[in-house]
Parts: sequence; structure tokens; C-alpha cells
Amino acid sequence: MEKYLKEFIKNLEEKIQENHKFTKEELSIIRVKITDFQHERLIHLLVTLFYAVFMLFFLALTIWQAIFFIPFILIMIILLFYIKHYFFLENAVQYIYKLYDKIIS
Repeated sequence: MEKYLKEFIKNLEEKIQENHKFTKEELSIIRVKITDFQHERLIHLLVTLFYAVFMLFFLALTIWQAIFFIPFILIMIILLFYIKHYFFLENAVQYIYKLYDKIIS
């Protein structure tokens, strides 16, 4: 998804740079893509929150048994990667909003 999003942004930036006149169909496609990216962002937010709750659950279990510290660490590592990816999605989608505003103005 990251590669696809970067290519989409690059394509939009090139068209804006060339002063491309966007048709109604192209604008409609861009809006659909933005909706798809928003959906992807929402799903990743929910998964990230799920992993955070799961990580806290294992941290709480560590109080009773130290063996639960291992899954806590593993989930924390996965969570860090999810957070990194989520922030990429968030920033990229907001940047696409700005590009879309340039296009329609």
C-alpha cells in the first residue's frame, strides 16, 4: 500500500506541475481513491488500537506471571511498526487533500 500511495501522489504532483486540466471523470476517480485511502487509514487505526489494548493486557498479566513479558515485547514491536505505517497513511492522505484542493482551485 505504501508504494501504491507514493506512486499515486507522485502522479498527481506531476500532473499539477504540468498544469494538467482535470476532467470531471478524473476528479471523480481522485475522490474515490481518497475515500479508499481513508478507509485503509481507518482500518489501520482500529488494528493499531487493538494491538495497543492487547499489549496492555499482556503487561497486566506480567504482574502475575513473568512469562507474559515475552508476548508483551513481541506485540509491542509489532505495534511500533503499525504506528509507523499508520502515521505514513495519515500524513499521505492529508497531503492528498492538499493536492486535491490545488486541483479544484
